[in-house]
Amino acid sequence: MLIRLLRDRLRPYHRTLTAVVLFQFVGTIASLYLPSLNADIIDLGVARGDTDYIVRTGGWMLLVSLLQIVCAIAAVRLGARTAMGFGRDVRAAVFGQVNRFSAREVAQFGAPSLITRNTNDVQQVQMLVLMSCTMLVAAPIMSVGGVVMALREDVGLSWLMLVSVPVLALALGAVIRRMVPGFRLMQTRIDTVNRVLREQITGIRVVRAFVREPYETDRFAVANAELTATALRTGRLMALIFPIVMLVLNVSSVAVLWFGAQRVDAGAIQVGALTAFLQYLMQILMAVMMATFMLMMVPRAAVCAERIVEVLDTEPSVEPPKRPVRTVGTRAELELRDVRFQYPGAAAPVLHGVSFRVRAGETTAIIGSTGAGKSTLLSLVPRLVDVTTGAILVDGVDVREFEPDELWRRIGLVPQRPYLFSGTIASNLRYGNPDATDEQLWAALEIAQARDFVAALPEGLDAPIAQGGTNVSGGQRQRLAIARALVRQPEIYLFDDSFSALDLGTDARLRAALRPVTADAAVVIVAQRVSTIVDADQIVVLEDGAVVGTGRHAELLADCPTYAEIVASQQTTEVPA
Repeated sequence: MLIRLLRDRLRPYHRTLTAVVLFQFVGTIASLYLPSLNADIIDLGVARGDTDYIVRTGGWMLLVSLLQIVCAIAAVRLGARTAMGFGRDVRAAVFGQVNRFSAREVAQFGAPSLITRNTNDVQQVQMLVLMSCTMLVAAPIMSVGGVVMALREDVGLSWLMLVSVPVLALALGAVIRRMVPGFRLMQTRIDTVNRVLREQITGIRVVRAFVREPYETDRFAVANAELTATALRTGRLMALIFPIVMLVLNVSSVAVLWFGAQRVDAGAIQVGALTAFLQYLMQILMAVMMATFMLMMVPRAAVCAERIVEVLDTEPSVEPPKRPVRTVGTRAELELRDVRFQYPGAAAPVLHGVSFRVRAGETTAIIGSTGAGKSTLLSLVPRLVDVTTGAILVDGVDVREFEPDELWRRIGLVPQRPYLFSGTIASNLRYGNPDATDEQLWAALEIAQARDFVAALPEGLDAPIAQGGTNVSGGQRQRLAIARALVRQPEIYLFDDSFSALDLGTDARLRAALRPVTADAAVVIVAQRVSTIVDADQIVVLEDGAVVGTGRHAELLADCPTYAEIVASQQTTEVPA
């Protein structure tokens, strides 16, 4: 998966990567040339007392060093730009894919995992690309070039390379093999910490209301401790790498000096050549260390790449049509024909045999007990999930044949849990219509019974809204969500229990204000309170996912026992019998 991800996403950067390889090659060759020049200064300059030769060769060494520095800077700069561009592209791809997911895929992965995959996982692979451009490319060049240059200085000491290089590679390889499971488990532990923390922050009011702070603290402590323990186990293995490298380097240096001194004494090699051989051996071992360090990063990056590719390869269950319908006459009509919906692997369908029609200017209410499938039914209209069998038609066209943007343009959805984005009241209201004027925003707030509390704020429309709308009450959040849908001015309004947090008086005033605005639109209201839907043109009663009654309030009271039971359970003076 890692190779595939890198191959696919680095293809646009092939020219930059070629330049990185060229710069690294030239810089590494320059680095390999320096010990040879140093050996010449010692053997041909210092040993003979030739000051001119020392100056000339020293100047040449300075030029080679300057070339090495320039190439190193260029390679690192281009490599960093490539890695950052790669990370940007992968994050954009994951974000775009998640936006295509239906509610089913989002639930399958979970929000915390999707966040981790698009942040931490991408960062790990991005770091691998960066280190590859700065270290991995140079390592094989340094190793091969170092062997050639070392043999050029003295073949008699070459057996030391045959011993030290495999010892270092095998020792580091054994450590890295034990680190791989730790890296894999660490990403799962990060997911768990994110999930627990997200739940606690989102549900902080529930936690405090039930005095569960100690329990939640312990739950986070367990997840945190598991991540810490995994990181420590992996970190202890990682800590062994540098001592092993330094041990092999130092032992190799002593061996070169020990056996090299004997060859110098025998006249088989000069002091400068011995110095150069020692430097080449160090460069070879450092190259092996760099390559091993990269191999240490590869397992974790490979795990992260698998998780990223898993998201990218997941096909959304709600796919846009191959030949989408883009132009449809405006009729503001919604029809459900024998709709059936069942979750994969579920024993029974959530909805079955649901059929009704909502015409322009009509209000259809859907009521039923908890779990009857009311919210699921509404989520089928904008294709948050797709029907299993049957059809949903908007303006006479199956929603599965619509161009998605065209379908969503016709629908104004106020979800059961209204969500407000961080920003201002104005930015949230303009979410569905960026071109809306302030006058349109105030008009929508007036209808949604939210004008008074917004006008009372010092900033008015520019009043800040926290993420999720946590700095306003539940009723205010619902009214702002309703105003947001009104600003959009859609053909079809879907209110998913959107009046539950309102008192009866505000509820009645809001519904009265909605009537003239929605006179030419189709309106579907899911509600728990009978008082909210008593004046609806059509009431659909759901029970166990099936329609058990359709009609007006008075008709259903007489003919539908389920509806009569719901009314009896809520009987108040506001609801006529």
